[in-house]
Amino acid sequence: MVTKRIMVAEDNDLNRKFFCDVLKANGFEALPVAEGDQVLDTARRHSPDLIIMDIQLPGVSGVDLIEAAKKDARLETIPVLAVTAFAAKGDEERIRAAGAAGYLAKPVSITPVMSAVKELLPA
Repeated sequence: MVTKRIMVAEDNDLNRKFFCDVLKANGFEALPVAEGDQVLDTARRHSPDLIIMDIQLPGVSGVDLIEAAKKDARLETIPVLAVTAFAAKGDEERIRAAGAAGYLAKPVSITPVMSAVKELLPA
């Protein structure tokens, strides 16, 4: 069985480590990215099966990155799980309209993360 690769775009060190540790413990390959300006290039280089995208990245909006990925022929088919700490009314609709396939509000715990990952990456 081929190990699924999941890119974790998250600037917070603890959150990025949490996602990567949970994914690795569940048999996935985790590809951490801390800088928003590296997200699209890293995704093009590594062709992940899923992108977990923090919406609040320094210097760039995760929503803008999702929209850019959906317009990129090499990235448009990769599902994006958006994660945000600043969940306001209408945010989920706006983020899904940008192209996110899934949405989680922080703080997140293991069960919802893995449920969302398994929903977006059927075995």
